[in-house]
Amino acid sequence: MPHTFTHEEFSDVVYVYRYCNDSANAAVDEYRRRYPLRRTPNRAVFTNVLHTLCECGTLPSVHVSSEHRSIQTVEEQEEIVSMAQRSPTTSTRRIASRLHVPHSCMWRTLHNDGLYPFHHQPVHLHPCDDARRLQFCHSLSHNRELLPFILFTDEATFTRNGINNIRNSHHRAQDNPHAAVETNFQTRFSVNVWCGIINDM
Repeated sequence: MPHTFTHEEFSDVVYVYRYCNDSANAAVDEYRRRYPLRRTPNRAVFTNVLHTLCECGTLPSVHVSSEHRSIQTVEEQEEIVSMAQRSPTTSTRRIASRLHVPHSCMWRTLHNDGLYPFHHQPVHLHPCDDARRLQFCHSLSHNRELLPFILFTDEATFTRNGINNIRNSHHRAQDNPHAAVETNFQTRFSVNVWCGIINDM
């Protein structure tokens, strides 16, 4: 469990957050610039310290009663963010269960820290694909008269269980990592619907 911040550090957190006009991103950079020898709080610390101070009149390190259990400590927030960053594909419900925190608190903490779920894109990977695609693009750019004779195709796979829902697969990060998941072709009974376009037909 990470060590808690001191009252002096919490005071500096509130001051820097207000100095940066309540911008958590700017506050992290400003705090790191002002106190290079200290542990730098993450964005969730800045937003939640001020929220707790305004709502309860106490700092997050102060013990709160069970009826105010929805207000998290800084340690809990940091552990949530840390676990989500170590395992970005783990579901929020599983992390909340492991840390014994409400699922709503889990979502709020990740949202305050700027961590959002981005869905994987299923692809068929091959080591030579990138080089072949680049070579084809160069060739096509010098032979545009071939375009009307190229057959462009696409397909969708329907299984006995319905259409594969890629929205159930995600990668949590601050910026979209454009993560890809390698898939195996026809690993179960399925029907493919295929379409082809050549020139204007």
